Amino acid sequence: MKRLAAIIVFALFTSSVVFAQVDELQLARQFTTNGELQKALDIYQKLYKQDNEAYFPFYVNGLLGLKKFDEAESVAKKMLRKHPADFKYSIALGRVYTQKGDIDKANAVYDDLVKNLPADAGEIANLATQFYQAENTDYAVKIFLQGRKLLNNDKLYTFELIGLYRFKRDKAGLIEEYLNFLPENPAFITQAENTLSAMFDGSADYDLLKTAVLRRIQKDPQQTIYVDLLTWQYLQQKDYDQALNQSLALSRRQNDDGNSIFDLCQTLVSDQAYDTAIRGYEYVIAKGKDQPLYIPAKIELINTKNLLVTSGKYTQADLIGLEKDYTDLLNEFGKTSSTVFAMQRLAKLQAFKLHKLADAQKLLEEAINIPDIKPNMQASCKLDLGDIYLMNNEPWEATLLYQQVETGYPNTNISQEAKFRDAKLAYYTGDFAWAKGQLDILKAATSQLIANDALNLSLLISDNLQADTSGGALKMYARADLHIFAEQPEKAIMTLDSIGIKYPDNALSDDILMAKARILIQQKNFTDAIVPLKKIVEEHPFNLWADDAVFMLGDLYENKLNNKEQAKVYYQKVITDYAGSLWINEARKRFRILRGDKQVGDS
Repeated sequence: MKRLAAIIVFALFTSSVVFAQVDELQLARQFTTNGELQKALDIYQKLYKQDNEAYFPFYVNGLLGLKKFDEAESVAKKMLRKHPADFKYSIALGRVYTQKGDIDKANAVYDDLVKNLPADAGEIANLATQFYQAENTDYAVKIFLQGRKLLNNDKLYTFELIGLYRFKRDKAGLIEEYLNFLPENPAFITQAENTLSAMFDGSADYDLLKTAVLRRIQKDPQQTIYVDLLTWQYLQQKDYDQALNQSLALSRRQNDDGNSIFDLCQTLVSDQAYDTAIRGYEYVIAKGKDQPLYIPAKIELINTKNLLVTSGKYTQADLIGLEKDYTDLLNEFGKTSSTVFAMQRLAKLQAFKLHKLADAQKLLEEAINIPDIKPNMQASCKLDLGDIYLMNNEPWEATLLYQQVETGYPNTNISQEAKFRDAKLAYYTGDFAWAKGQLDILKAATSQLIANDALNLSLLISDNLQADTSGGALKMYARADLHIFAEQPEKAIMTLDSIGIKYPDNALSDDILMAKARILIQQKNFTDAIVPLKKIVEEHPFNLWADDAVFMLGDLYENKLNNKEQAKVYYQKVITDYAGSLWINEARKRFRILRGDKQVGDS
């Protein structure tokens, strides 16, 4: 009984001591935070003398904080003599020498650890971790590399070294580590690309990667992962022809079905490298009609030609040639669920560029009745057919189609798109009250683009009906807007210019400027489009289109006029002057990219 009581008393005493030490340690940390380093050191010294094993790191750090290097050296050496096999005391001694300025002595201590490294994978990892925790990543790397030699295994510690090279921002080391790792682990190539792109700062870094990869390809030309990485590098540098050349060379060597080329071409199209993508699709097509990608490549080839023609200034001959390409495709493969996408594209070309409304209408009416057509594709074709009915002065037929899609796909983006088109139809035909009611509902649409467009059109209607309750000027403006939609710029300009003559007191001046800017952008006259947009910003800075005009200026300067500095000016103006704009998040993102900020998740 006495023995049990003694044990209980001892336990209680020990617990009280431990709790007291914890309280003192927290107090010392508070002193350190407050800059009272001597008071903190006094506590650390007391705790160290009570239990030198546990409080050694705190005590040494306290001594170093007050630059008491000799005392710190003495304490570290004492513990090292007591525990010569414990790495942390050698590392602590090296830290003392480093902070004291005796770099050679510090390196001598560390080099001795590297030299006498045990051939034990766990011990090696433990020692490297201690160096990392001591903020000495250089020697953490040396330990891992020496460990590989000792254990005769170059595959060890890959992830640890990748992490260290990222932390050090050692780009050359990171590249070499990935080049060693990827051949046996090709599934990690996307991770490698993401890591490298986050680390790299410019063309010099990508050139470093290119040199290293080319060196590996020379040594091991059969290793396809190196070619994939080199292709990615060329894409990042926007050297699209070289990216395709590398992939073509590999595809020919492997005599594959061209799937990798097809995938690359889709990337090239998204980067607007249309000429290069066309070359890639032609390669896939040339592999023969019996190949599975023959039809998809044919369709994508023509779609890419469509984008190439319509993204720049084009001639009537360009459009007719493109129409023939689509027609030849449909003649070769028939009008089926596999080619309905081409039918839709051809119909849009005929309706909006060639103004062959009857041909476009007939083609889309065939498309929506094709057996096995996918529901979403059928809905999309119905919306386009509705647009053609609208341009063909058949608004009742158009609204029936829009409402079919809206009710057939509830709570989806395509349903909201159908509702928006139906609201615009009402606006075009002068039924402003009904249009505004539908637009006000769409202001809460999940699609930000639809929500933004609905908000602008709703405000356009309400603002101008307040100024002119008869809506005469607005009806003329809506007719001009329909001409813009139908890509009839001459009719649109003539109507816009007539508004001020017939209704000299109209409130549409900024709206007319925006409409003219849209026409010029539609015609690819990007330099001329700058003029009305700037006039909106200068003369109507608080009106409906002001924030849109500022954002559009940024977009034009960035993506059409290649003037990144001016683009930054206008994106920043959206951020500073139009805090409530729906464009603010996109403007902020683009501004940061142009400024060179790393994106979220970069390291």
